[in-house]
Amino acid sequence: MIIVGKNPVKEALKSETTITKIYIQKGIHDMESIVSIARDRKIRIDFTDKNYLDKMTENGKHQGLIAIAEEFKYSTLAEIKKSAKEKGESLFLLVLDGIEDPHNLGSILRVAECSGVHGVIIPKHRACSVTDTAAKVSSGASNYVKVCMVTNINDTLRQLSDDFINIFCADMDGTSMCDLNMTGDVAMVIGGEGNGVKPLTRKLCDGVASIDMFGEINSLNASVACGIIVYEIVRQRKLLK
Repeated sequence: MIIVGKNPVKEALKSETTITKIYIQKGIHDMESIVSIARDRKIRIDFTDKNYLDKMTENGKHQGLIAIAEEFKYSTLAEIKKSAKEKGESLFLLVLDGIEDPHNLGSILRVAECSGVHGVIIPKHRACSVTDTAAKVSSGASNYVKVCMVTNINDTLRQLSDDFINIFCADMDGTSMCDLNMTGDVAMVIGGEGNGVKPLTRKLCDGVASIDMFGEINSLNASVACGIIVYEIVRQRKLLK
């Protein structure tokens, strides 16, 4: 996996991500701390020119810094549940029903990390995995958020329901999110960019949460909608403390 940019590389160095090599553009300033950490961890450093780094990235936006890391390690659902239990917190999951844009996935991972989501569940097929682009957009959040890849989202939701976890999905024609009780163990399903939450998936949910709209446009980008709903859940959870 290629990690691009100063902040993502710094976060990767701080986390348990295994980095095998770092490329730094010659003449770039403010790299001293990164060089120091890399040398302490005995990571190979290659000082190279900008053109070489440009060829390693799709758009040439690398800020003079690229790290090569092991492929992203996915977590199991059991590991995510264990993490929440060890923290003494009610389980908080995001389930992504067909997010295909790596920029949206990266933004959602960033929201998840900032809001204390314990894990993000994504499908193995017909959806974006944690790619280099998603990792970059997440600004390092992909190093901390547990992501579980499953074969079938609906089977996973049935399993969560059997474990008495309340499942909600985000859709335009549901109940206002402020009027739903989304405390306790919760899994929030976010639909894909084009078709939203699939009909069968929606039937498996205990409730449908919608965002109140006051303008002429009645839809939001998937990652933006996810952020709004996630922080409504955070607000409700804080009120119980």
